[in-house]
Amino acid sequence: MLTIGQVAKAAGVNVETVRYYQRRGLLREPEKPLNGQRRYAAEDVSRLRFIRRAQVLGFTLEEIENLLSLEGANCCGSTHELAVHKLKLIDGKIADLKNMRKALAGLAQQCESGNLLGNCPIIQSLIQGG
Repeated sequence: MLTIGQVAKAAGVNVETVRYYQRRGLLREPEKPLNGQRRYAAEDVSRLRFIRRAQVLGFTLEEIENLLSLEGANCCGSTHELAVHKLKLIDGKIADLKNMRKALAGLAQQCESGNLLGNCPIIQSLIQGG
């Protein structure tokens, strides 16, 4: 059995993260014995690692809660739907980032050309909103 500090360290998170996940209902909070510390099991470390890996893949805590509710069930179809939805969101963000990069690169190019007839093109673009 592990203390909260040991669980946090083993999962690569801090103690406050463990407490936050408990408040959110993502992780159980063990009973506190009289004059003692709460003790956590190895399963709690595994659950914390699951949460962290899901976050790295871009899942929100609400989505992770949904994934955790599907854990252990014959739910590959539901999990697949969540993954496909997340992929679509990521693809949209990538497209947005590419557009942002293209626009910013164009503005930076204008600055680098040295043919400035007035104010900075980046500042002007931000003022004009486009």
